[in-house]
Amino acid sequence: MPSPHDDVRMRGFRTRVSLEEARKRIVDAVSPLGATDEVPLREALGRILAAGVDAPRPVPAFDRAAMDGWAVEASRTFPATAYDPVVLEVAGESLPAAPFGETLSGARAVRIMTGAPLPAGADAVVPAEFAEEARGFVRIAGAVTPGKHVGRVGEDLAEGDLVLPAGHQLRPQDLGILAAVGLEKVEVAPRPRAAILATGDEIVKAGARLSPFQVYDADTPMLVGLLDRWGGRSGTPSLQPDDAARLRRVLSRAAANAAVDLILVTGGSSVGTEDQVPGLLADLGELVFHGVALRPAGPVGFGVIEGKPIFALPGNPVSCLCAFDLLVGPCIRRLQGMPATEPYRSVRLPLARRLSSVAGRADYARVALTEKGIEPVAVSGASILSTAVRADGWVLVPPGVEGYEAGEVVEVRLY
Repeated sequence: MPSPHDDVRMRGFRTRVSLEEARKRIVDAVSPLGATDEVPLREALGRILAAGVDAPRPVPAFDRAAMDGWAVEASRTFPATAYDPVVLEVAGESLPAAPFGETLSGARAVRIMTGAPLPAGADAVVPAEFAEEARGFVRIAGAVTPGKHVGRVGEDLAEGDLVLPAGHQLRPQDLGILAAVGLEKVEVAPRPRAAILATGDEIVKAGARLSPFQVYDADTPMLVGLLDRWGGRSGTPSLQPDDAARLRRVLSRAAANAAVDLILVTGGSSVGTEDQVPGLLADLGELVFHGVALRPAGPVGFGVIEGKPIFALPGNPVSCLCAFDLLVGPCIRRLQGMPATEPYRSVRLPLARRLSSVAGRADYARVALTEKGIEPVAVSGASILSTAVRADGWVLVPPGVEGYEAGEVVEVRLY
């Protein structure tokens, strides 16, 4: 057993790195995976564009009707009123898949459907409710100006316009506009695959029979969801006992697995006698840091084995959640070759009451949105996961701030 002076676990906890320094070390230690995935649009929802997309064609590609009605030369309608309508001969019709094939001229109009090509010679559409057809003629009861109810070439997108930038997470409407410019597939950032290991003699899989003093594993289901939110993916999580030799073998196999891009280990990350993970990281590879000036995720470590990033995450659920949001998530973005932006929408709102903190460390403070303003849910209780469930989001209190007073406006990242 090493002395406390030599124990790698204690060295990090005597001089914890700042959150900013921890993030910098992660970025410096991790390189983008390099490859991209080409996926069909139907599978691209939620994926992150690997490169910007420029429009290969204008949208729309032709002048088209924006309403059902009558394609006309606008000047022919200028005298028209409800009491003195203009009468034009019906020359034919234009449908979305069957355009009117002639040039419109003279006192004539073309029956037209929404989305159908505007005939040559026409420059406006009279809505159907302002016209009445009978015996081959249409009576128009109101004037229209040139361009009225017409979708012009490129009014949505001109050829060469930037449709979506690199790093954009694809939403349903984004898939629609990519299809509108003719793309069937799209290049997206890879989804880094994580191996998840939960350690502890006391944890069992949800649904299994509990022995006295055992607890159900809450961390790995949460981590699977967090990975998906940040653009990663995982295999089947593994529950491991507090056995150093066994953990060494499992970590070595995961690091050697070509299908694994990063490793997440929960539990065993602190300085207790059963906290094996930091020492194993130092033995098997490099322990980049252990201990961050952060509440409630102070006992978090990060290292590299065979070029693969490995996180030693606290077993307490809220600490695990905090460490993921602030440290693991940015690493996933880095692996994707993207800036370490967050997948959370944020709002700025006033506090309903004081949010307390302690200077010298960053605080991941869970908060709820109420009619009165932002209410702190909890600033302690790393094992009380219900505080994060009751919360609508979190406020990151910087290390140099001893909290915020009621009425101060704070930025809330929304879960």
